[in-house]
Amino acid sequence: MKVMVIGTRGIPDYLGGVETHCQELYPRLVRLGCDVTVIRRSAYKVSGDQSKEFMGVKLVDIFSPKNKSIEAIFHTAAAIFYARLKSPDLVHIHGVGPSLMIPFARLLGLKVVSTNHGPDYDRQKWGKAAKTILKLGERLGAIFSNKVIVISTVIQSILQTKYNRDSELVYNGIAPKVMQQPSDYLNSLGLHPLQYIVAVGRFVEEKGFHDLIAAFNELKDSNVKLVLVGDSDHEDKYSRSLKEMARKYNIVTTGFISGDKLVEIFCNAKLFAMPSYHEGLPIALLEAMSYSLPVLVSDIPANKAVELNESDYFPVGNVHELSSALDKKITTCGEVDYSKYMAKYDWDLIAKQTLGIYERVCH
Repeated sequence: MKVMVIGTRGIPDYLGGVETHCQELYPRLVRLGCDVTVIRRSAYKVSGDQSKEFMGVKLVDIFSPKNKSIEAIFHTAAAIFYARLKSPDLVHIHGVGPSLMIPFARLLGLKVVSTNHGPDYDRQKWGKAAKTILKLGERLGAIFSNKVIVISTVIQSILQTKYNRDSELVYNGIAPKVMQQPSDYLNSLGLHPLQYIVAVGRFVEEKGFHDLIAAFNELKDSNVKLVLVGDSDHEDKYSRSLKEMARKYNIVTTGFISGDKLVEIFCNAKLFAMPSYHEGLPIALLEAMSYSLPVLVSDIPANKAVELNESDYFPVGNVHELSSALDKKITTCGEVDYSKYMAKYDWDLIAKQTLGIYERVCH
């Protein structure tokens, strides 16, 4: 089965939840017998990267402007033209923004599976016009896709309620982890095992890192540090102000990291925090849980869907409650067994479920 993937910035090791999702899923689908091509956005290529394949997944780079307002729609249209020339059995389109072009793909005779990763129009970075366009993308994806995959029950409920569209529930996953002892990297950041709180994500307003910094600064007599892992795709006023806050309050920022460095940060943290205002199904949270890290997350629907203990949640946007919860967690928390939560987030199972959906579309 020949599959072309559209809507991701690219793989491997590109920043973003959709990108992590694709990096884990498609090599597994290759091992299950699929011929997979991921169409990447050229603007996000690392300088000197000429790779044409990753773990059996073919990589094709197509031009896209690095502009948050138009890059997704521009690149998706170009990628659909390319896919039509190559005549795959189906295209798999990720995200409600790229889903704007699904009617066009269907008009060209392509079969389309789409994955709705969440209501992106809820993100604070978008203005009124962009939110309207993203809502239209959600609608067109729900109406015109041959099959729609959703990554959480929250998204499934949205599509059923708003569009009366049945969807296939296939969760995000998390790969088995290998624990790693502290090394020179941890030392270079001035960090010590079990003496820091970690948060992971893009430096965008909906991730709530400004709340986390404010809450951290309210802590009394704390010996722990705060570490922010991530960066911005597009430098803007918010990301610059966040970095300035981090410098002012001695917050450790690592930039975008992956591989052994990210593993080391997770393995040796005291607590994982996620103060997000918006998520689809948060891969960073699942990663933290896979390392048995105690977690403290906002009580938004996507996080509540993971069904953690009530003590693991705080009211989103409430800095005082977040600070109080942080204080309690860092004085009482220890390693947590999440095995009962993690069984459904297995990438091998997810790959088999996705292949089953492909086969139903094609046959």
